[in-house]
Amino acid sequence: MTIQSAVLALALLAALTGCEELGIPDPVKEAARAQAEGEAIGSACRYAGRALEDCFSLNPKASKADIFNGWRNMNDYMTENKIDVVPPTMTEAPSHEKTAEAPSAAPDEHASEPASPRPRYNRRP
Repeated sequence: MTIQSAVLALALLAALTGCEELGIPDPVKEAARAQAEGEAIGSACRYAGRALEDCFSLNPKASKADIFNGWRNMNDYMTENKIDVVPPTMTEAPSHEKTAEAPSAAPDEHASEPASPRPRYNRRP
C-alpha cells in the first residue's frame, strides 16, 4: 500500500504542477499582477502630471491603494532626481476608443465649420 500511495502522491503532484498549462489561474500571481499594474498606472499618472483623483476616475477597475502607492513612489523619485512632469501629447482618443456619435435631430447652425478636436487629457502648466 505504501508504494501505491507514493505513486499516487507523485502522480497528483505532477498533475498539479501543470495547472497553469491547463488555464487554471493562480490567485497569488493574479493579485501580484493586479498590484503591479495599479502601481504602474499610478506612476504613469504622476509622471504625466495628472492629479491623483483624475487617475482614480480614469482607472476604476484598478485598486486605489495600488494607484496611490505607484503615484507616491514616482512623486518621491521625481522629487529626488528633479524630474519635470511630461504632459501627454495625445489630443484625441485612439481609433479603438472612439465612439460613434448619433446625429442630432436639430440642424446645427455651425455645420460649415469643422469641429475642433477636444483634448483628451488635462494639460497643466
